[in-house]
Amino acid sequence: MRIGIIAGEASGDLLGSGLITELKKLRPDLTFEGIAGPRMIEAGAHSLYPMDRLSVMGFAEVLGRYAELRKIRSNLITHFRQSKIDVFIGVDAPDFNLGVEVKLHQAGIKTVQYVSPQVWAWRQYRVKKIVRSTDLMLTLLPFEARFYKEHQVPVKFVGHPLADLIPMINDKAAARHLLNLPQDKKYIAILPGSRSNEIQYLGSRFLDIASWCYRQMSDLHFITPLPNLERRKQFEECIAQHPDELPITLVDGMSREAVSAADAVLLASGTAALETMLLKRPMVVAYRMAPLTYWISRKLVKLKHFSLPNLLLPEPLVPEFLQENVQPEQVGQALLQYLSDESKVQELTRSFDEVHAQLRRNASATAAAAVLELLDRKG
Repeated sequence: MRIGIIAGEASGDLLGSGLITELKKLRPDLTFEGIAGPRMIEAGAHSLYPMDRLSVMGFAEVLGRYAELRKIRSNLITHFRQSKIDVFIGVDAPDFNLGVEVKLHQAGIKTVQYVSPQVWAWRQYRVKKIVRSTDLMLTLLPFEARFYKEHQVPVKFVGHPLADLIPMINDKAAARHLLNLPQDKKYIAILPGSRSNEIQYLGSRFLDIASWCYRQMSDLHFITPLPNLERRKQFEECIAQHPDELPITLVDGMSREAVSAADAVLLASGTAALETMLLKRPMVVAYRMAPLTYWISRKLVKLKHFSLPNLLLPEPLVPEFLQENVQPEQVGQALLQYLSDESKVQELTRSFDEVHAQLRRNASATAAAAVLELLDRKG
């Protein structure tokens, strides 16, 4: 059997690789092709285009790449039809993948969307397109499954692979030892994002916040993991242009270890916030974007909170700062409070533990079983 599969960024590559691995355990003869990252390729997928061509976020940013993205999508749809794949799996990247699913579904090919678009938050009209084009929605979060059931979309809540992968208890001392960090320091991990435009809008601002914190607490140190060489060079340029000298350690990859080693975390909104919650580290979430993207988003988004932890917790406990509210003193005070208020940290940890247990469902294997059930119903 032939499976078409498309992932658009690193988080999708992680999910896709786990799914491919579990599917191959159950059906070793399956083949996978489409757009894949390094982990999916290692798991056995053949990539027809580099995954980073899809790694773009924001209205203004997408407009600049629209012609290229449209051509890639058209070519893939033609290829999947001609090669007669048995099922298509879109891994996240909904704005790209749903367009593929519509055309393939019309051609009689079964389609799966692995990771729900945030239709519960904004652009809710997209659910009509999902009803027309998607044979199965696999959700990582429980409230997403409830939403789709209400709209009569076939859905399976599979849990989150990160919740399976990350242990319930993480050793701060062991992480510091692994990273050669002194055990007797206070550390704030700074994660300005994995995309170029995220570091563009957050890199220097996060360093301003670090400077403010350092002025209040002179024995404070900082650690920043960067996902690849390009993002490291970009962040190093931010450091070189920053007026203050900070005690900051840059780490290639190893974001999980860097967060585990920290006493508090400042991060860009996204999957990193979920991972930090699973690692049980207190965090402050911030985000800035292109003015046009922000203006459009503000008109469309219906949520009061934008970070995943606050959407999963019974009540919002994680401080959030958006756009021009990402100011050094405001954000810095929220970070330093964690370093002085142990009861606040303990409250967060208890809440994070509860959500972690809820999301632990052996996600990759559960998703693979759901895909095979759909395949076996084919025809």
